[in-house]
Amino acid sequence: MKDGHAVEEALPERPPIAPASECTMVIFGAGGDLTRRKLIPALLNLRRGGLLAEKFAVIAIVRPEVAEDGFLTKLLEDIVPHLEPPPTEAESTRIRSRVSVVAGNLDDPATYAAIRAKLDQNGLPSALFYLAVPPTLFAPIAKQLGAAGLARSENPAVWRRIVVEKPFGHDTASARALNRELATVFDESQIFRIDHYLGKETVQNLMVFRFANGIFEPVWNRRYIDHVQITAAEAVGVEGRGSYYETAGALRDMVQNHLFQLLALTAMEPPSSFDADRVRDERVKVLRAIHPFSPGDVARNVVRGQYAAGTIDDKPVPGYRDEPTVSKTSSTETFVALKLMVDNWRWADVPFYLRTGKRLSRRVSEIAIRFKNAPLLLFRDVCAGQLVPNVLIVRIQPDEGIALRFQAKVPGPDLNVGVVRMDFKYADYFGAKPSTGYETLLYDVMTGDMTLFHRADIIEAGWEDVAPMLDAWTRTPDGVQPYAAGSWGPAAADELMARDGREWRRP
Repeated sequence: MKDGHAVEEALPERPPIAPASECTMVIFGAGGDLTRRKLIPALLNLRRGGLLAEKFAVIAIVRPEVAEDGFLTKLLEDIVPHLEPPPTEAESTRIRSRVSVVAGNLDDPATYAAIRAKLDQNGLPSALFYLAVPPTLFAPIAKQLGAAGLARSENPAVWRRIVVEKPFGHDTASARALNRELATVFDESQIFRIDHYLGKETVQNLMVFRFANGIFEPVWNRRYIDHVQITAAEAVGVEGRGSYYETAGALRDMVQNHLFQLLALTAMEPPSSFDADRVRDERVKVLRAIHPFSPGDVARNVVRGQYAAGTIDDKPVPGYRDEPTVSKTSSTETFVALKLMVDNWRWADVPFYLRTGKRLSRRVSEIAIRFKNAPLLLFRDVCAGQLVPNVLIVRIQPDEGIALRFQAKVPGPDLNVGVVRMDFKYADYFGAKPSTGYETLLYDVMTGDMTLFHRADIIEAGWEDVAPMLDAWTRTPDGVQPYAAGSWGPAAADELMARDGREWRRP
């Protein structure tokens, strides 16, 4: 005690995190948006945090007509809006000295011979190959890397790893085929299937929150939890990606990867250790325990919508069919809401409600755990009508943190109950750190930690779960329901919850 106040126990100091090992990052598709908005800013943030090796290089693979000097000049201009603070003169000079360019076609063996020559020249033979390219090029690039002798090294001190962006396949068959093709060149331990959602601090903290706190894990089950809601809402539309979205849709783009991984982290059993495969073993068990959807289940428990014209932030926005490169008769879904059950001992009879969509009321991603009502017998004659269920909210973006809603007595002579909220925000407690969301993931690739990356069986299990929905929608392409931009989706999504006596949380 000090001056009548309890003194918080000092936490032991953490040892400093070691920088990643020396290596070269080879970026295929380096002229694209991802490189300037995410990858290069993330590397610079790692450098500022002391987590990037002193000896580190980038090889940017660009189109044959691109000149190195012009590419670097434009790159330095383009990264400025995505870095806080902007790069200093010294940092810009360092980028110019550490980033080199290979201009060539991706199907030309000479391009890969040039990559090999640069690896020999810079003295950093350990390499991560980042495929920031359309998914149709994943397998061809991997085969070219193998043919050029770049996929493996005879020196045990030299590692080679490949990073693959989503979408990983278009359905179950294509995902399995892609896994087989990559496996002919790389070992599974070399393949890092990236999902930027898993790089977010709150997502990573979910396991710590559950398994390191004795007050939460005992109530994380069917006895205490009424239901779970997982939301990933975007206020933006397709942003010029209409041609991609026409072939994907919200189910492929968001549900079978992002939302299912949030579901898996929420519902998984405690792993035996934080070893990458032990954690991923538990995640895939959840996906395999999802109750299979029959055609009737899809009709009852899955809602698909498409945004029409509306208003967001007091500005009119077009409907999906009015977006560039989108068909005027498109039946592609930009919104999905669904109810699913996880058939295991922990979660039997607890519904999980998932929803995602574009042009919704606001940008927010969160997991809401709604607990069962307390017995009301004690309060039935005084304030039973004032009691509401406890809710634990894990906010993933934009305001990362965790909040808990519970009851407290309102001061005064009468027994009146009010709702209070305990709210933890990362920025307030730990301080805001510049981040693109890729810093942790790139650092993990360089250190060989696969915990936050998808294994082949996780990808395939996710596709198997959504396959009945895709099949049912193929038979009824006219089932997509319109919703006004700026709303929270079609009325059928609210009806999905109302049938169970529940309602969506309004973030």
